[in-house]
Amino acid sequence: MHYLNQLSPSKRGYALINRSIHWLSKFLVKDWDRRLLGLSSLPIRSILDIGANEGQFSKRMRSLFPDAQIYAFEPLPDALKVLNAWAKTQRGSVQVFDVALGETEQVLALQQHLYFSASSSLLPTTALGEEVYPIMSRQQPISVTQTTLDGAIAQLPHFPQPDVLIKLDVQGYEDRVIRGGLQTFAQAKACIVEISLDALYDGQATFQTIFELLSGLGYSYCGNLDQIQARDGHVIYFNALFLNTHPTPPHHAR
Repeated sequence: MHYLNQLSPSKRGYALINRSIHWLSKFLVKDWDRRLLGLSSLPIRSILDIGANEGQFSKRMRSLFPDAQIYAFEPLPDALKVLNAWAKTQRGSVQVFDVALGETEQVLALQQHLYFSASSSLLPTTALGEEVYPIMSRQQPISVTQTTLDGAIAQLPHFPQPDVLIKLDVQGYEDRVIRGGLQTFAQAKACIVEISLDALYDGQATFQTIFELLSGLGYSYCGNLDQIQARDGHVIYFNALFLNTHPTPPHHAR
């Protein structure tokens, strides 16, 4: 039975809206898959998809790096159902972690956005955020387990095979994830981060904070894969690429 048929009518409606928005976004979101600012030429063997949602990014990267092992992190139950269903078709090359990531281990309230799950966050939305994106206004808090990236990776039999690509899309929570994963980020080769310049979430990480954290780990800012602009021309958010010229060699073992 399809998972949509198992939902209540109201939840089914929200799920269908989510799917419709994701489908439309394929036409609205820029096609940077073939460029990736040179990233596609790297021998990426492992991908950490942090804020995987339904696996949109992982599926894109699967076509570019077909032999890479993917580690996907997603705490939202409904998105997890879709993500897990896809992972089961990937012959063991996708491992899903049903947790949120941050700098501590605890249970937290995540604001689930019912009309567009990809914008859900551990941070509350601002008035500006809901004005710019009205679909963010319908929310429902749910309890999720948060762990650290370094803690999650330490549970694996071995560190993901280099070169490692990290994608970080956690709606303003980027600095917390990086601080909880300093060892993992230091050992990775590349990082794609979605960064908001408009204050869409209360307490969100700034570009300056993210830049300083990653620079301290050996990363250089290499440009934007894309950027979304408001009607007046200012940039709302963008996906930035950082490359680590000298990743720390993996050394953890269980």
